Amino acid sequence: MVAPVPDTFEIERHKAAMVRTELSKPVRLAIESGILTKDTTFFDYGCGHGGDVRRLGKQGYICGGWDPYYQPDHPLTIADIVNFGYIINVIENPPERRQATINAWRLTSQVLIVSAQVLIDDRNSGQIGYGDGIITRRNTFQKYYEQEELKIYIDQVLGVDAIPVDLGIFFVFREEAKAQSFRASRFRSRLTAPRIILNSKRFEDYQELLAPLMSFVAERGRIPSTTELSNIREILEEFGSLRRAFQMILQVTEQEEWDAIADKRRQDLLVYLALSQFSKRPKFSHLLEVVRNDIKGLFGTYRDACTAADLMLASVGDLRIIANCCQQSTIGKHLPNALYVHISALERLNPLLRLYEGCASRTIGRLHGTTLIKFHINKAKISYLFYPEFDTNPHPTLHTSLQIDLQDLHVVYRKYDSSENPPILHRKETFVTPDYPFYEKFAKLTRQEEERGLLDNTKTIGTLKGWEQCLVEHLSEIQGYSLRWRKDADPYRLKILKNARRQR
Repeated sequence: MVAPVPDTFEIERHKAAMVRTELSKPVRLAIESGILTKDTTFFDYGCGHGGDVRRLGKQGYICGGWDPYYQPDHPLTIADIVNFGYIINVIENPPERRQATINAWRLTSQVLIVSAQVLIDDRNSGQIGYGDGIITRRNTFQKYYEQEELKIYIDQVLGVDAIPVDLGIFFVFREEAKAQSFRASRFRSRLTAPRIILNSKRFEDYQELLAPLMSFVAERGRIPSTTELSNIREILEEFGSLRRAFQMILQVTEQEEWDAIADKRRQDLLVYLALSQFSKRPKFSHLLEVVRNDIKGLFGTYRDACTAADLMLASVGDLRIIANCCQQSTIGKHLPNALYVHISALERLNPLLRLYEGCASRTIGRLHGTTLIKFHINKAKISYLFYPEFDTNPHPTLHTSLQIDLQDLHVVYRKYDSSENPPILHRKETFVTPDYPFYEKFAKLTRQEEERGLLDNTKTIGTLKGWEQCLVEHLSEIQGYSLRWRKDADPYRLKILKNARRQR
């Protein structure tokens, strides 16, 4: 039961400030995303004890902070990047909460990072209902947002289209063109230039000169404009045009590989443009010049690109089409009701599946650290699964899951790190592509486990205790990525199991 509010009660906001031993998650994500760099200025609005500011300062960032309780005398400073971290959820007065959000935005010249607590496991354990939140045992106020509710709040207060980057964390860009560029970058595949397959003395003479051109076409999927290469003058003096220069490159590489890069970049742009329909698709003039050039080079016109994107978006609304894409996928692990794909393989999926996943991650945000993505077949749902030891543990345990219902955007978040019997993974090579760094190691262990019959009973080995019991019953143990017989095994039972193995 929710306890009644006492007649005399004083909320102590400052007690909500956390003493951190490392950078806060919103700030770490800003650095990882390339938003916060040592070339930008940083200000922490509501910095609490100032841990983020101190740590960034020691690393060479230009930064400052202010807090109404701990740092009230510090000046409020306009900065490129402003952090508004876990503030709106501790302000019990809605008008004051709104004003604080606006104040932080006024200090922002490039990107505002907004974060708040989302979800709560047990709301009824002696907590006191107060306004639109609760009062904690430490006499602090907490409002726990749903992810979509938090986005709506930010968008309405600031008149923006906030970009989710994780559960409870959003980036708000001051410039629309940079916001669109950031969105587009999140759906760009990682590609490399085709390898040189022929020896050519003439090409070798020009290889250093042509290297920037090769890198650009591999990155963008098109020939650059005359303003997009640093050494354009030298190339034009030697070849007369960029297309003639690229013909020299084609003499020692495969045309089909360059065509595949261009096609992949078209898919990336279609996914981005299709998802932009969920807010207000940007005007062509609002896009960065490099993106405008991509569209002209790969589609001809913005209208043609948008038309193709809209047709693609219409297709993902049909669950039968999505189910068929899942079932026909040559990438990922197939189960009767789902397709599981490692995050590294996402960009190689059918474009419709990439767009389908984008419908979830664009609105709600992809769980930070996502290892596997689960495409539910015949249900409009996406799940993000975090296995922190995927590469190092032969059978890693599930740490966190985030499930998104694409029909009502309801989010179910679960943690398994304290569970005594969490789900575990088998056949890890099925989730990744053959060029994954540890693919052969994963596959070799799976073959050993199959030969010994360890993977036969799928109903019992899906959890840690079930798997451990299976190993005991089969007198087996795993050392590194090698399957071995237990040294303390009963010789008679071991003989029976080895005979059974030879008969498989």
